[in-house]
Amino acid sequence: MTQTSENVTWLTQSGYDQLKAELDYMTGPWRTEIVKKIEAAREEGDLKENAGYHAARDDQGKGELRIRQLTQLLERAKVGEAPADSGVVAPGMVVTIAFDGDEDDTMLFLLGSREMAGASDVDVYSPQSPLGSAIDGKKVGDEAHYELPNGKRAMVKVIAAKPHA
Repeated sequence: MTQTSENVTWLTQSGYDQLKAELDYMTGPWRTEIVKKIEAAREEGDLKENAGYHAARDDQGKGELRIRQLTQLLERAKVGEAPADSGVVAPGMVVTIAFDGDEDDTMLFLLGSREMAGASDVDVYSPQSPLGSAIDGKKVGDEAHYELPNGKRAMVKVIAAKPHA
């Protein structure tokens, strides 16, 4: 799990270990694989019209970007504990909110970063987003107001807040 501030990314030990394992794979076996793919595609002939070569180079660029992202994230990482199951909204919590207090119009999301969500399909909202900053620190039952992209204000009620598994 992660919680990001301007200079520090807070990670649980398991979150750190997952990201470190991904970085180790990307800088080792993955790089070897992508170099072999590029070499094989290069041997097919004319590089201007070689779709396999261009696809492999594109994959290489995306992979190198991910390596830079992981490196920066882990350099700023501080390992800590997962948030407590206290009913208080904080980064690392899966939050259920009701729009305008209408408990039939709810949304469930993870307050944190995309790395925290891992392979789950839960939506993620940053603690720095208008909604995230409005509900951060609120308790179950509390209401919060935030500004929508169109300039209007919206009200939400916190229905539940549980630590992300």
